[in-house]
Formats: sequence, C-alpha cells, structure tokens
Amino acid sequence: MGRDVRLADPRGAGYRMPAEWEPHAATWLAWPHNLDTWPADLERVRGTWSEMIRALVAGETVNLLVNDASSEAAAAARLRQGGVDAGRVVFHRIPTVDVWIRDYGPTFITRAELSAALAFVNWRFNAWGLKYPDYVADDAVPLRINESLALPAFSPEIVLEGGSIEVNGAGCCLVTEQCLLNPNRNRGRGREDIEALLRSALGLRRIVWLPAGMAGDDTDGHIDNLARFVDTETVVCVVEEDPLDENHRALQENYRCIESAADAGGRRLNVVPLPQPDPLTAGGSRLPASYANFYIANGVVLVPLYGGPKDGVALDTLAGLFPGRRVAGIDARALILGLGGIHCVTQQQPAT
Repeated sequence: MGRDVRLADPRGAGYRMPAEWEPHAATWLAWPHNLDTWPADLERVRGTWSEMIRALVAGETVNLLVNDASSEAAAAARLRQGGVDAGRVVFHRIPTVDVWIRDYGPTFITRAELSAALAFVNWRFNAWGLKYPDYVADDAVPLRINESLALPAFSPEIVLEGGSIEVNGAGCCLVTEQCLLNPNRNRGRGREDIEALLRSALGLRRIVWLPAGMAGDDTDGHIDNLARFVDTETVVCVVEEDPLDENHRALQENYRCIESAADAGGRRLNVVPLPQPDPLTAGGSRLPASYANFYIANGVVLVPLYGGPKDGVALDTLAGLFPGRRVAGIDARALILGLGGIHCVTQQQPAT
C-alpha cells in the first residue's frame, strides 16, 4: 500500500510546489469513460485525449489511469488509431469515476535535497462542494497512485481541488474567494486559516485572492479558468471586452486585482490580457470555455480551442509568452461539454 506519511510542515522541511513550466518527469491523465459526462461525444473526447497524448509523449512520460485490463486494451488501441505510440504510455489500472485528475489527483511538491525529493499533497476531494456525490469516490485516487510511487504525503484536513490553486514556483499563489472560502468546501474555516494551510503545504509566502469566477463554472470559480502564471512575475488574465456579456464585470475586477498585486518578493505582477471565447452554450446554459485552461508541458503548451475568431488571438498571445515551447492548439469543443478543459484533465509530476 502507498505510504501516507503525514508531514507536519512541508514548507518547513524544504518542500514547495514547482511552477508548471519547470521540468516534468511525467503527466498524469485518466482515460475518458463516463457516459453521463459525454453521452453523445465520448468518442470525440477520446480523440482529444489521443491528440493531447501525442503531443505530450514527445517530451515526457504519460501516465494514464484505466479502470481495468479491458479498458487498458481498448485505450491502447484507440491511441494507436490516433497515431500515438502506446508503448510510450504507462498504464495504471486504477478505477476512476471521471477524468478530472487536476482536481482529485495528487499535487506534487519537491525539495532540493536528494533524499525524499518528491512528495505530494493529498487534499480532501468532495466533488466540488458535493454537487456530484457519486464523484467523491475519486478522493481515493491519490493514495492508489502512491501504491506504485511510495512517496511521502501531506494530508491536510482541508477540501481543495488542484484547479483552484495557481503557483509561480517562487512563493506566490493565485486563488479565488468564491471557491476557497465557499462553505460547501470548508465551512467555518476563514481566510487566515486557509492561507496558513496553503503556505505550509505548498511552500508559499504570498497568496493573491481574486473575487470570483465565470458563468457556467460548476467549480465555484477555479483559478485555472481565470488567471495563470507564465513566468514568475507575469500572469495572463482572462478579460471580456463586451460590457453586455455576463462575465464582463467579474473578469474586469479580477484583472484589476492582479494589476495591484505583488509577488512574494514584493514586486508588482505583470498582467497580460487573454480574451474570453465567444459564448458557448449547451442545453441553454453557458459553458465555462476559457483559453486560460492551457497546460504547460516539456517543450509544448496545449491550448484549448473553440472554433471561434478569438482562437488565433489566444494562440498568438501565448506563443509570444512561451518562446521556448511549441504552442499546440487542441480542439476542446467536445471536452468543454463536460464543463472542463485541458488543464482540468492533466496533472504534472515534476522532475527531481
């Protein structure tokens, strides 16, 4: 069984959460299988996985969770059909309810010392404020993964999803009040209590709070749809220029918060606007489509595209901010029907 060594204070032991652009040992994903999420689009979504994995294996290992042996065989065949060398993918037979491994998976932390250089934070996962009770079973996934990794783990008594935190690897973190202070996660815990836990778990010195998320986001305002670090001092922030759009006011307020914020060293953060896609809906409801839901891997940045006129603007903006990486657009129109994006379904394991 995987160890669950309850590190009393990861920061005190020298651990920190690296920035996503720092070198990876691997990326973790879970193979899509939930027909409740994609009743009519599951095969299209599996094609999206093939496209993502094909881009990722050029630079790092891909660890892929599958439910069982038959699922592994079917996934391997589908990947080969999509042009992926399945021999470069490591399959792990760990059952999941769904694919949102960013939120229920381990958050890896590192330290400079060679001994126990890699560990992880095992947050409590309650399916985004108990909105989907059947999904709470995915809370078990991090320790199942650790059966093979055998890493020390820090298990704070706090409900938190990985998509709700964004770090620069140098002591600064972005979060939202709507999510982390929501009583459906940690009723009775205030800002100071949550900040203390985050500082300890992730090696932080500065936490920047944004007010709220966008319409249609059932995560209660995950930061990875709103604002992302692209280097230690620069943040891309989603904006909506149309004053009649329902997201205009909230996104403008987030932008102003970052403009006035400082990093862990007291330096003012640089902020670069990133457009919001034109509205996408399903069943009459707004979908939380966002170009900020990109994933930074070794040598490549995977950027969600939605088939609209702002796709090119987003790609050009991010290409200018990641000159050492290929910026690969991924058609995310099937994926967003499940109310998530590329960053939501990926989890980096840093190199040590």
